[in-house]
Amino acid sequence: MILQRFKIVFAGGMGAGKTEAIKSLSEIPVLQTEAFNTDSQRHSKMETTVGIDYGEITLDDNVTIGLYGTPGQSRFDFIWSAITKGAIGAVILIDHHSEDPIQELESYLEIFQNFTDNISIGITHTDLISENSKSTGIYKDWLLQNDLFSPLYFIDARKKEDVLLLLEALITSIEINSNIAN
Repeated sequence: MILQRFKIVFAGGMGAGKTEAIKSLSEIPVLQTEAFNTDSQRHSKMETTVGIDYGEITLDDNVTIGLYGTPGQSRFDFIWSAITKGAIGAVILIDHHSEDPIQELESYLEIFQNFTDNISIGITHTDLISENSKSTGIYKDWLLQNDLFSPLYFIDARKKEDVLLLLEALITSIEINSNIAN
C-alpha cells in the first residue's frame, strides 16, 4: 500500500520535468503512468504522464515522504485535487521555454494554492538556449509584484542535488510556517 504519513506533490505543465524530478529523488523504482503523447502540438516528447507518478525518499530523520507526480495536461486537472489531498506541500515545475511560462506559473499557483499553502517553485530547462530565450529574472519580478514568497530555484530535474534543494526549501518553508502558526 502506498499511503504515506507525509506526501509532496509535483505539479506543472507537460515536459516541465515532474517525472524526472521524482525519478532523481526516489529510493524505490518509480511507479509511472506514461502513455503515448497525443498532444504533440503542446510538446514533442514521445510519452507523457496520464495518471500518477509515485516514488519515495527517506529524510535524515528516517521520515519517508511519498512523492506524487500529477499529469501536466489540463485535460487531467480533475485528478489534481485527489492527488494533492493530504499533501504537506507541492513543488511546481515550470519549463522556462514554454510559450508563456509566467502565465503557466500563475495558473498552477492559483490552482494549487487551493490545495496547500506550502509551495516551492522550480524553473527547468534554463540551460537550453534559443533565440527566444527569456530572462530568468522574470520569475522573481513576477513573484515580488504579486507579494508571493514561495522558494524559487532554477533546477535540472535530472539532477538529484537540484531537486533535493527544492524539496529541502519546501520542507524548511513548511517548518517555518508551522512555527509561526504555533
